[in-house]
Amino acid sequence: MPRKGKGLLMVYADVPAEVDEEFNRWYNEEHIPERLSIPGVLNAARYEAVKGGPKYLACYELSEAQAHYSDVWQGLLKNPTEWSRRMSPSVVAENYINNLYMLVYPQDNDEETGGADMAPALLVGRMSVPDDIEVRFNQVYNNQRLPLYRSIPGYIRGRRFAALKGDPKYITVHEIESTEVADSPEWEGVRTTITPEWNETINPKMTHAAGSPGVYRKIFQV
Repeated sequence: MPRKGKGLLMVYADVPAEVDEEFNRWYNEEHIPERLSIPGVLNAARYEAVKGGPKYLACYELSEAQAHYSDVWQGLLKNPTEWSRRMSPSVVAENYINNLYMLVYPQDNDEETGGADMAPALLVGRMSVPDDIEVRFNQVYNNQRLPLYRSIPGYIRGRRFAALKGDPKYITVHEIESTEVADSPEWEGVRTTITPEWNETINPKMTHAAGSPGVYRKIFQV
């Protein structure tokens, strides 16, 4: 069975301290198992930020982004449980982001990626660029920037997605073996590597969302 597809749902939340304990219980005991029962939901895990934010991230791997609009999924949204009516991040969160994405790089998952489990840690960048450099931004990111990260010890893979729902338009999900990978000298060396077109033309016009890039450690998986 594949564990990664061409769609991704990323749900971020900051919640008040007084509901934190119950919010986590609801997510782990009811919500994640419920979502995993939906056709097209291949895998899911929850993460907590160690850098950036929002604090909590629920990551759902989907066969296709359209799985989110299935009758089953939409039926659950329209008919939530009593616990969901009280504890959903749309109700209790102080900062709530619910973004749906389609895979743009690579164009498809290879066999290894498709069968891979949820990563122990993630570095997630959420960004946008002006329309006039968008095509070149994607070309340079895919062919010049991402390949540099593959040499970093503890780096698993990087995938890029475009938003079908939510902002900003682009997200990069770096899967890493631990959060320490993102603090390593090798990571910093790649991050600061000068590629003239990126540094002079693209990066100055790229805008990150608040809290991005965020570094997350996995805290729950069924």
